[in-house]
Amino acid sequence: MNSSENISREHGQSSFARRTAGDGYFHILWLACAVIFFIAAVNSASAATLTGTVTNGTTNKPAAGDEIILIKLASGMEEAGHTKADAQGKFSFNLDETNGPHLIRAIHQGVTYHQMAPPGTNSVSVQVYDVGKKVDGVKAVADLMYLQSSKGQLGVTRIFAVDNSSSPPRTQMNDASFEFYAPENADIDDAQAQTAGGQPVRMSPTPQTEKGRYAFNFPLRPGKTEFQVTYHLPYAGKATIDPRIVYPLQHFVVMMPRSIAFTAAKSGVYEDKQPPDIPDAVAEVASNPQPGAKLTFDISGEGMLQDQSQNASNQSGSDAGGTATTADNRPGGGLGRPIEAPDPLEKTAVPGQGAGLSYRVITLFGIGALLIAGAVWTIRRSGVPQPSSAGGGSGALLAALKEELFQLEMEHKQGQLSDQDYASAKAALDQTLARAIRRKG
Repeated sequence: MNSSENISREHGQSSFARRTAGDGYFHILWLACAVIFFIAAVNSASAATLTGTVTNGTTNKPAAGDEIILIKLASGMEEAGHTKADAQGKFSFNLDETNGPHLIRAIHQGVTYHQMAPPGTNSVSVQVYDVGKKVDGVKAVADLMYLQSSKGQLGVTRIFAVDNSSSPPRTQMNDASFEFYAPENADIDDAQAQTAGGQPVRMSPTPQTEKGRYAFNFPLRPGKTEFQVTYHLPYAGKATIDPRIVYPLQHFVVMMPRSIAFTAAKSGVYEDKQPPDIPDAVAEVASNPQPGAKLTFDISGEGMLQDQSQNASNQSGSDAGGTATTADNRPGGGLGRPIEAPDPLEKTAVPGQGAGLSYRVITLFGIGALLIAGAVWTIRRSGVPQPSSAGGGSGALLAALKEELFQLEMEHKQGQLSDQDYASAKAALDQTLARAIRRKG
């Protein structure tokens, strides 16, 4: 074989090697692309799209341009996406995971509105409203004051109900959307606000220039809003209390154990009522009070409100004929209310204002919140006895208790609670939740 043939053969072999190496490179590149496309296909198959519409309830038009935030609830409150509503008020989000719950937050004129998106939800609708600093149709309707005492401390849970019936519906928002008074020597343990259908929001009332006066900076959206304040003050077995209401009310209610004596400073202001489902308590009701009204009263003695499970243990059941043999455990005993007698808690006492709010609705309004207040008192005031729960076990109450447990876990993990306070509060909430579940069952 001559030299020219050798050169030609070597050149052919090197060309073949180059082609073979190039083919291998493209083969690897093709495999890599295939893997990438496969992963993308799997991800797109597992992802989902959540669409929605945000409507201005004041104008009944699309809320174009409102900021929309997607919040992932599986691991706290993690923001997972931002967008803005288009000209038709529509928006959409691509969900990374579809097994967990999400929350849609719409921001309109500085006020937030929320709509839950449970797992499997494909579409949501959010209603927002125009905002004004002062809105006609907003009024306080009820003020409930729960009193309990033990070991030199008087625990107070104050619950305020506000109704926004503006037309067209609008949200009232300013630096002092709702104001209230508390004793100057009171230590506020906890405060929260809640819109009907929403979750409680913990917040700190802002002290005003006048001593003992506080304000909530919280939007009063159309419908019902509830404010709750828990505080305590020193108690030597007797005290004089001046509620000092800020707004006209349908009812002001003071509820306490019967072991605490109540004396009004002015006769004829309060009417004694039996609160529903709490036979060991008494409710003093002042109907239609106005700001400046003399609602001052004296109390003496100690006692804690009992929950319904404790009350049930004092009952002896019924005989074979169906006649109730429940003992009256009130001081002095006495006959129970006749079966056919009307329930005095069902009547309204707001002349000229339509149906108004029944006493039963008023007193039941704060019973669920009192359960939470007991745990809050335990958390905020280590060593202060916990107020017992005092009410029924509705689904809303169970949801509130579960939300409080979730909040407790979050605060503990974030280092806001010591291990000792966490354990004490967790035990109190677990016990209350167990009783509520038994009552619901």
